[in-house]
Amino acid sequence: MSVVVDLSIGIAGAYCTKLLADGGAEVTKVEPPEGDPLRRWSASGAAIPTGDDGALFTFLYSSKQSLVADPEVDEDLARVHALLAAADAVVWSMGSPLTPEAIRSAHPHLTVTAITPFGLAGPWSDRPATELTLQAWSGGIVGLGRGAPDRAPVMVGGQIGEWLTGTYAAIGTMVSLARGGGGELVDLSMLETMTLCLTYYPVTYADMVGRPFRSGRASVTPGVEATSDGIVGVGVGTGQQWLDFCVMVDHPEWMEDRKLFAQRGHLAPDIAKWMAEHTTAEVLELAGAFRIPHAPIGNGATIPATDHFNARGSIVRNRGGGFDEPAPPYRFAPPLPTRTRGHLPADVQGHVHELEGGGGQLPFEGLRVIDLTAFWAGPLCTHVLAMLGAEVIHIESTARPDGTRLLSGVRFSEPDWWEQSGIFSGLNTGKKSVTLDLASDRGRALLRSLVETCDVVVENYTPRVLEQIGLDLDALRARRPDVVAVRMPGFGLDGPWRDRPAFAFVIEDAAGLTWMTGHPDQNPVSPYCVGDSNAGLHALCGLLIALEHRRRTGEGTVVEAAMVDAALNVAAEQVVERSAYGALLERDGNRAPTAAPQNLYCTADTDDAGERDAWVAIAVATDEQWLALRAAVGSPAWAMDSALSSAAGRRAAHDTIDAHLADWCAERTGDEIVDCLWAAGVPVAKVVQPHEQADLPPLQHRGFFEDVDHPVTGTARHSTLPMRFSRGPERFHLRRAPLLGEHNDEVLRGLGVSDEEMAELEAQGVIGRAPHAGR
Repeated sequence: MSVVVDLSIGIAGAYCTKLLADGGAEVTKVEPPEGDPLRRWSASGAAIPTGDDGALFTFLYSSKQSLVADPEVDEDLARVHALLAAADAVVWSMGSPLTPEAIRSAHPHLTVTAITPFGLAGPWSDRPATELTLQAWSGGIVGLGRGAPDRAPVMVGGQIGEWLTGTYAAIGTMVSLARGGGGELVDLSMLETMTLCLTYYPVTYADMVGRPFRSGRASVTPGVEATSDGIVGVGVGTGQQWLDFCVMVDHPEWMEDRKLFAQRGHLAPDIAKWMAEHTTAEVLELAGAFRIPHAPIGNGATIPATDHFNARGSIVRNRGGGFDEPAPPYRFAPPLPTRTRGHLPADVQGHVHELEGGGGQLPFEGLRVIDLTAFWAGPLCTHVLAMLGAEVIHIESTARPDGTRLLSGVRFSEPDWWEQSGIFSGLNTGKKSVTLDLASDRGRALLRSLVETCDVVVENYTPRVLEQIGLDLDALRARRPDVVAVRMPGFGLDGPWRDRPAFAFVIEDAAGLTWMTGHPDQNPVSPYCVGDSNAGLHALCGLLIALEHRRRTGEGTVVEAAMVDAALNVAAEQVVERSAYGALLERDGNRAPTAAPQNLYCTADTDDAGERDAWVAIAVATDEQWLALRAAVGSPAWAMDSALSSAAGRRAAHDTIDAHLADWCAERTGDEIVDCLWAAGVPVAKVVQPHEQADLPPLQHRGFFEDVDHPVTGTARHSTLPMRFSRGPERFHLRRAPLLGEHNDEVLRGLGVSDEEMAELEAQGVIGRAPHAGR
């Protein structure tokens, strides 16, 4: 069991240590005498009685201990240092009286995970930032077409960057501990986290194809639709789903125009008309019959009453606070020992815990992984392992290659089109590719033989597929008793929604992420990103916990990491606030309870198409920042009202402030606005286009993008990880993404397949190096 000290402030560090504590770590939170600010936090503004803790704090800290220490008192600081001396890791964020440098100097054995907006060092390391400004810099606000062209684009709601950063911080901490003692700094950037999680490898795509993945903004059609009695989420992710949708909405003639699959925005009025003539229940029933991705739009009020979540026990009662909260984001079979949830005594005694020695330069050298995943969530989980030394064997077939190979942006008539996808390349460097037709007896037999040689199996098929190919739980354990198997179904392995198709947007719709995203006077919009990236990261967390359990006990484990359970956890504040205070959190465009004013404002710039669609994000999180903003814009009369000196006053006058700031920004370029306000200490950002990420100074300083050569497309920049490990690696991409079936010979001959058998397998179509002509 690892011992962790929490010196962080905010959701990111708190969620990081919650994941560690729920995974078995002993976590102690160090607080000043007045307590952590989260104890008094409520997103809805609910009054928290003196002496009580806010519900979100209780959710995040129920499985931890607390140590109160006054940084001005030498005896208290000595107690903190005694705690650190007995620990394995510490999670730190800005605001702590101790710096990472001081901690590492005094306690060189520790893993120190530091969470900052831009990294500990670099050109922006001292710049103020907020959730909104970081989303703007990341390219995630406009990256996937979020928001109609006639309105400002919208951020992903619900402080999502904090939760994603906390997940990556937990991963970084566990990775560092996995390679043994010696001490290490894990330098985590929130900007890089959002760059990875809110956009879909846009720099690599643009480098490979020579143009951005998408230019301009457009509403996703279909998406969140208004029915006769509410709203519903419906979407199409494949060509077949589009054809079925055309039939469902009584427009079979749309099937005749093949261009409509990619260019269907103009059909939105016709789709809206059909939806308005049907109830939500009718739409959900029809979509289910046609196997079109669909979900109700969940929120803090409806999620606890949803039949699927009730059947699976996805929402549980907090033992200490008496309110509803999401259950942990993954399940283990057999169950792993975990710490008892509930508040523990404030005073803790020091003790010694020695780390295991050993470990190579890369944490997962010697780990062999079968990767039975596709698209984003599953490959992201295994990609982190590959970048950190694991041998990851990505299984595809010539009939059904990984779906991201189809997102190459080139015509299928071009030679080697399947090797030109920047998205596939961005997710699969360092892996090996083996093609196996799992519909054939020989292909399934080879896969079962391969399982015997591997430590880990990761799959994101629909629940019934693994059993169909003869690799159910019993079969896996029979082949490899100590195997760690990670299963990533969309809605879980049981429950009434078990077999529903699950794309990112459906997960976001069901879990409440969509509800919090969008303008308040319009239907919400799906983030179209977080459902996948968040699921992949939580699956990796569960896998790392299971690997540590196997290291200590020799036992294998099945990790069920349902995508929707991961999404429920990062949207936890909605369920918690509704249950604890009766408050329904709602979307508010680009505003948020953490800052006022906060919004996007159009600048004097034009975009690549010559349109006035260039924006800046401005967020005032403190009274001091308001005074700085007021002075920076020239202390105009409208800003001098004393009522605006408080957050409550500014929030009440938000519309008026927005109007004046909009006028001020409209006369200036984005660069002028950023230079003026950042110099004054005000959080500000340009709303960056996704393919421009590589131009950001802090990402360049930290080497976030690495050049990777490819035999078909040449050199392209590839994103890495949002953290830097002081013990290395210096470079994350050691090999390019594999060509389809590139490693068939190497891997299959390692199973004893002869030259003659290899030729037979290829002749029978069991293996191959190009997509099947019939597909």
